[in-house]
Formats: sequence, C-alpha cells, structure tokens
Amino acid sequence: MPSTHILTRDEAERRAALLSVDSYTVELDLTGHERGDTFGSRTAVVFSCTEPGAETFIEIAAERIEDAFLNGEPVDITGFDPKAGLRITGLAAENELIVNAICAYSTDGQGLHRMTDPVDKETYLYSQFEVADAQRVYACFDQPDLKASFTFQVRTPQHWTVISNMPAASETEIEAIRTKVTLFETSVRMSPYITAICAGPYYGVHEVHDGIDMGLYCRQSMKDYLDPEGVFEVTRQGFDHFHANFGVRYPLPKYDQVFAPEYNFGAMENFGCITIAEASFLFRSQVTDFELEQRANVILHEMAHMWFGDLVTMRWWDDLWLNESFAEWASHWANVEATRFDGAWTTFLSARKNWGYGADQQPTTHPVYTAAGDTEEIQANFDGITYSKGASILKQLVAYVGIDPFLAGLRAYFSKHQFKNAVFADLLGELEAASGKELKDFADTWLRTAGVSTLRPEVAVDADGNYTSVTVLQEVPAEHPTHRTHRIAIGLYDLDGDALVRRDRIEVDVTGAATGIPALAGVKQPDLLLLNDDDLTYAKLRLDERSLATAVAHTSALPDSLARALIWAAAWDMLRDAELTATQFVALGTGSLTAEDDINIVTVAQRQVAGALAYAAPEHRADLREQWAQAAKAAMDAAAPGSGPQRSWAKAYASASRSEADLARVAGWLEGADVPEGLAVDADLRWALLTVLVATGTLGEDAIDAELDRDSTADGKRLSFIARAVVPTAEAKQRAWERITDPSTENYVRRSSMLGFSTLDQADLVRPYLKPYLDAVPELWEKLGAQQAVEYSKYAFPSSLIDEETLAVLDAWLAEDRPAPIRRGVAEGRADTARALRGQALDAQ
Repeated sequence: MPSTHILTRDEAERRAALLSVDSYTVELDLTGHERGDTFGSRTAVVFSCTEPGAETFIEIAAERIEDAFLNGEPVDITGFDPKAGLRITGLAAENELIVNAICAYSTDGQGLHRMTDPVDKETYLYSQFEVADAQRVYACFDQPDLKASFTFQVRTPQHWTVISNMPAASETEIEAIRTKVTLFETSVRMSPYITAICAGPYYGVHEVHDGIDMGLYCRQSMKDYLDPEGVFEVTRQGFDHFHANFGVRYPLPKYDQVFAPEYNFGAMENFGCITIAEASFLFRSQVTDFELEQRANVILHEMAHMWFGDLVTMRWWDDLWLNESFAEWASHWANVEATRFDGAWTTFLSARKNWGYGADQQPTTHPVYTAAGDTEEIQANFDGITYSKGASILKQLVAYVGIDPFLAGLRAYFSKHQFKNAVFADLLGELEAASGKELKDFADTWLRTAGVSTLRPEVAVDADGNYTSVTVLQEVPAEHPTHRTHRIAIGLYDLDGDALVRRDRIEVDVTGAATGIPALAGVKQPDLLLLNDDDLTYAKLRLDERSLATAVAHTSALPDSLARALIWAAAWDMLRDAELTATQFVALGTGSLTAEDDINIVTVAQRQVAGALAYAAPEHRADLREQWAQAAKAAMDAAAPGSGPQRSWAKAYASASRSEADLARVAGWLEGADVPEGLAVDADLRWALLTVLVATGTLGEDAIDAELDRDSTADGKRLSFIARAVVPTAEAKQRAWERITDPSTENYVRRSSMLGFSTLDQADLVRPYLKPYLDAVPELWEKLGAQQAVEYSKYAFPSSLIDEETLAVLDAWLAEDRPAPIRRGVAEGRADTARALRGQALDAQ
C-alpha cells in the first residue's frame, strides 16, 4: 500500500492562497476486484491559480500513475513519489489537470476498503477518507479548505449497488460483459475527506421523509438484522429536530446510511452517505437499551455533522473540535429532546464524559482547541478531549448564554458560512452577537488550556452535627495550573428509609483555589454532600468521608439517575487516583450497582468494576472477583426473564466466573443446560461465554474451531480472533503476536487479536512481549497507516504487566528521542500502569 503525503499546515495555507478549486470529475473502474488488488482511477480537476506560472502539487497515493496532463500538455511523472504528491508546474490562471492512475484496495479500513463476505463470498467496498485518505482513491488537493463540486462515475459488476454522496443520475448496463456504469449527480461544494463511494451487492431499503430520500444499506447476509424501522425512526426524529432548530435545511436530496464491515471507527459523516460500523451497531443478537441508545446517539452525531463539518467546514484541523465536540453535544441534546432516550445526559456522563476525564489526565493531554502541525499529528487527537470534553464545555456554554441565544448564533453561523470554511472566531462572534455576552475569556479558559480540575469539599461540623464551614477546594495539576470558574450546584441528601432524598440544592460559583460556601454554615450535615449536582461543570469530584460511606452503601437509593452517575464517576476517579481502594470500589459494585435500574449506568459501571481488579492488590484479586461474580449472579437471577438487565448481568457473571462450579454452569449454557429463563444464548453471547471458558482453560482452542463452524460469518471470524488471543498457552500468544505485528494483517484481525492479548490474569504469558511491543512501535508507524499505527500503540500495550520492572523498561524507551505521535500510546500506557500500581499499593494496606 503506497504511503500518503503528510500535509503540513504551512503547505495547506500556501496552497489555499494559490488555488481555488472548481470541480472534480472522478471515474473509477472497480470491475477487476476479483482479479487483483488494484483499480483504475481517472481524475479531472478544474481549478484556478492566483499566480500564473507558479507550481504546486496534488496528492495521489497510487500504485502508479499511467499518465497526467495539465491543460492538454503531458505532466512529467518520472519522479512521482506518493509521499510527496505529483508536482505540477507552469500553472495557468485557469487549469484542468487529468490524472490516470492505478490505485490499491485497502484492508486497513482507510482509502477504499475491500472485504469478502465469508457467507456468500461476495465483495463489498466502502471508502474512509478522514483525515487525508481521499488521495488513496483519486487525485485531489486533500485539505478541508479547498472545497469543490464532485461528479463520480463508477464502473462495477452488473449486480452491484453503488452509493455516493449524491443520487445516481443514470445507470448504464453493458450486458455483454455483465458490467454497470453508474453516473452520479454533481455534488454541492464539499471537502475531499467527506466524499464517499460504497460498492457491492448491498441490500437496501428506502423511505422518504420531509422530501428527503432516506436509504439504509447492509451486506446481503446481514439483511435480516437491518432494523429499518428502528434506524429510520431516529433518523426522522433527528431531521425534524435539527430542521426546527438550525435554520438551514439539510441541503442534499438524499441521506444514505451504510453499515460497513471491518470498520475502524463508530461512523463517518460523509456528506449524504454515512458509513456506520456494522460490528458495533447492526445487531444480530439480543440487545439492551444501552446499545440502542448508543446507536441512536451515533445516528444523531453523524446527522449533526451535516451542519457541523459538512455544510460549514473547519479551515484546518486545528478546529477539529468544531466538528466533533459540536456533533457530540448536538447528538445528546437531540436524543433528550427528540427521541425516547430522554436520559441521554446521564449516559453522556457515564459513557462519554469519563472518556474525556481519562484523556485529560494523561501526560499527552492537550487543549480542546489544539494546533495541528500536519495531518499525521491530528490522527491521535480523535480522543476524549476533542469529543467529550469539548461537548461538556459546550453544554456549559449553553447553560451560560441560554439555549435560545445559542441556537440563534448557530443559525447565523450556518447561514453566513454554508458551503464554505470557517474558524472558531467566526462561530464565537455569532454567539456573542446573539447572546450579548463577551465569550472570549470563557473560550480561552476552557478551550485553550489543558487539564481537569478536582473539586473537593472541606467540611467542619460542630457537636450538634451542623456545619461550621464548608469550603470547595479546586485542585489543579501542576503541569496545567489553570483555576477556572465553575458554576456548580451543591446537593444535600438525607437518608429517609430506603431513599436518599435531596433536602436542598444551592448554586454557587467556584473560583480560585478555595471557595467558601457561607450559605451552608449552621446547616445540619446531610448524609451525602454532592458537589456538581446535576452535572453543570466539567470537573472531577471528591466526596467527604461521611458522604463516601453513604455513597458506597446507598448510591442506588438516589432517585435521580444523573446523581447516581455522578457518584460512579467520582468513585472511578478516586480509584484511579489511589484515593479509593479497589476493595471499596468492588463493594460499591456488589452493593449499589446490583440494585441499579438504569441500564446505561449498569453497563458502564460493570466494566469499571471489572477494570478495578487491575487496581487490587494481587493477593486480594481472586476474592474480589469471586465477590463480584456472586453479586452478578444474584442480580442476573433477580432480573426479569428476557430483559436487558438479565443479559447484562449474565455477561458480567460469566466474565467474572473462576470457580469450578461457575465455569461449569457457564459451559452448560453453551450446551443449552440450565440456561436462565428468558436468556437468549445467541451468537454474540455464545462467543462471550466461549472466550471466558477458553481464557480460563476450561475449553481448548478446538472449541473455537467448532464455534466458528457454527458461526462462519464475518462477525464470527472477528470474534474468533479475540478468543484465540486469550488461549492461555505460549504457542497461542506467539500466533496472536504474529497476527498483530504483521503489516499485511487485516485491520479487524489485528484489532481483535490485540483486544484479547493482554488479559489481566496472563501476565506471565505476556511478559516476553514487552520489548517486542516497544521495538514494533516505530516500525509499524513506518509500515502501517497512521490510524492503524495509533491503534497498535494503544491496544497492543501490555497492560497486564503492572510492576516496577515494567515501568523501568518503559521509562528507558520513552527517554529516547522520538516524535510525539510515536511516543503517545506508550506514554499513556505507562501512565495507566503507574496508576494501577499506586492503586494496588493502597489496596494492600
């Protein structure tokens, strides 16, 4: 696979000043997909130049260029290097460049990805071009601020369906050679990274809503699981909500959503042709409301991008957050306002905001608005800061200016900059004009600084149990010492029988290192004092001693799910900061979580309790896991048959099972023995159960082969590689490692192998791979695409090695001079290891 050009910001600025692009006509020949690994690509791009006689370059990451012509004259292609692009000299005021190239299909999820369905052996293609991979498919000026109109023409096998940004203008079938040529309508002006081509025998259904032709596509072998009504319902609700609030209608005549196999991300906002991860959101087994809400959030997130990012696009990747933070905020806002998932802000806190808190405490943290020197550097910034911290700050901004002025500012922004590029200052100006408030200081404090504050209550109580003083301390990391102004609510909760009832709620502004709360002087101390009640600000929370004891025993007694989620977020942060022992955290799980009725909190917190075992003293781990397994079993048995909670607790119980009796029971479920009433032991649950049984040595690797015979689908293959990676033998680990580090390995095989490689109980088997992991980091940055290299450095990290020896090896590697993108995954893994080691020391006391 040819390397792509790594575009610098300086290069992009010079080229944007020099060129204005009018149009692209792209012709792709995909008929040879079965005969080889390449396809034909012809690009005709029309553009103007402000300095006739100048030279520039165009990106094209081709296997080879057949020929190229600028204004009818041959272009010298003898020195073509995909890493540098194709040099073009002697530009005229008006230009037409034609490039005929042979490009390569990919198996890494970037460019034009090709997969073969193991069920029917059919081939499916889809494109993924963000950040700068359109150049893998056609010649283009691959930067967001050189927008143009696009006309695609695609030659395919006769029985294929082709989907692009615009509707098909015509389809011409050539019966003699069983070929079809699909010509698409010319698009509105857009950036290259949001153009799209999906091709193959996709199954599709359509519905028209508000004049928009909505399409939904998947592989033929997955059509029984498509759920058109569920997806279309949220899509209809999203369009109605955004149209009512954004002022500018969605500008295209159609809106397609394609479930893409072997996908790297959750989804991608290609204008009018959304691609969504099939493995994550096309459900072939029973699901809970957590999964359905996550799917709705993804649908709304990508739809919001039609305005944030597609209609109005960032000028350069510095403003990536303008795309992602806004889409993240808008999707949860729309979920609450327009769908049945009206508790989405609780889910945001549990599942997304915690992601931001975690990323913001890494040594690699960065501001929400962060300078990006080149397209490789930005790859690593698709993280919890860009998405969920930015969305949290926008949620605060909405509360500060009011939703109506905020939306008025958005409407003005969309109207003024539609089909153009903009920077944050453009948006800020419209929000200031609409709200009448000066927002620059807010933006500078929250968006241009890194790190997260910790809010800690300091209380004094008299002999009668009344507060003599309450102070909120704001602690900030030494590396990022910014004291921000936080508008927070403080909730006072008392135990009343089986309920924790909020007695009072006050709002205060917390500023500086310490803020006294005089309104609480003389007030009877509650059982629970909850800072940031209603989740108004972005900050880590702490609980005083009395409140912590109440929370561990009675969190489920809080009537508001958001308050319960705040307790879980605070407890998780305290665990990771070695202020709460793993023993206490597991006790919170075995007590309050088993009585929790919000499936979103349950799902996220179950993962956290399982993760807490890494923070447990090794001598405590087996006992804590057994406590968790039995609590999960009891919760499963108590849940309604066939319900989401039953399924969720069944998976948690199976995952924690280690006793001979529990493992035998789990193994029996695979054979249909003693299955809890209503529990669907379907394909996905079978793989989850099997993976636990293989990891514990209860079943051998031959059981994986048998299950793959039973489920010989693409999903079955993907899940089988996770199971093979957890087989507790040195030989199985070596085979998994070879799959992980072979540059030719398909993206889903590598990812699945990494997910199963470094399980907590297999440290001895993983230890020999610490040095090979580190050696491979720079090698794979050279051999893989940037996105796959980022995945390797993070997911292949040997996280089960939690000891001082490992830290020393990591420190020695990090002490060497290496580029920041290469260091990043290792530095973050090292920080997580150090946190776990401190947690183990605390738990051992």
